[in-house]
Amino acid sequence: MIPNILTIAGTDPSGGAGIQADLKAFSALGAYGASVVTALVAQNTRGVREFRTLDPDFVAAQIDAVFDDLRIDAVKIGMVGTAEVARAVADRLARHSARNVVVDPVMVAKSGDPLLAGDAVAAIRDRLLPLARVVTPNLPEAAVLLGIPAPAAVPAMHGTARELHRLGPEWILLKGGHLDGPDCIDVLDDGRQSLELSAPRIPTRNTHGTGCTLSAAIAALLPRMEVVEAVRRAKAYLTGAIAASDRLKVGGGNGPVHHFHALWPEDGL
Repeated sequence: MIPNILTIAGTDPSGGAGIQADLKAFSALGAYGASVVTALVAQNTRGVREFRTLDPDFVAAQIDAVFDDLRIDAVKIGMVGTAEVARAVADRLARHSARNVVVDPVMVAKSGDPLLAGDAVAAIRDRLLPLARVVTPNLPEAAVLLGIPAPAAVPAMHGTARELHRLGPEWILLKGGHLDGPDCIDVLDDGRQSLELSAPRIPTRNTHGTGCTLSAAIAALLPRMEVVEAVRRAKAYLTGAIAASDRLKVGGGNGPVHHFHALWPEDGL
């Protein structure tokens, strides 16, 4: 059965991040994508210009409309923007007994531009994380969620992941892309085991939307396999999408990854 996956996130009119990236990742991995918009974002590969969050009641109405009609096998949560939207999302997902929730705690864009109001961190930590099967913070996001300095090396990531697990999610995937070195090493922790997942660091500017794409890929795979295998396959998919990103010529900043690298011929025809 083809899984139905819902993304709850902000938009990216340049197509490389947010809801647009999520839907591409779902499709590339053989899942049907549905979407709920939380914020309208004026951004491109160079940065975020401004954003407008939607009324929390309207976000809730979108979620109700989807769950009242579709069988939803997994949910990916990205940008929520404000505490009010985060609480509305949490309330509706709990009401609909949402399964396989993946939370990507989006706080800043790849360009460094903020995408989250200051008062929303507590709402994400206290309301959304306990609903999650997998949470996928990077190192700066983990530091904000815990109120501690970001880990500066892989061994310290294990302790940070375990602290994040105590906030209530089933699994933590702590992403180590901000560290230096020839490999990107992530730590996957469920409170009992702590695994290191490694992939080669690919020299490219095309990293726009990598966090969105990884969490979306995990959500697309979770209904069909266990968490560890879903995360491994999602990381391999993202690595391939980054490696093939130079085939795309999109924008003048941090370009997008190639979501359909395994499906499109290299000449584009």
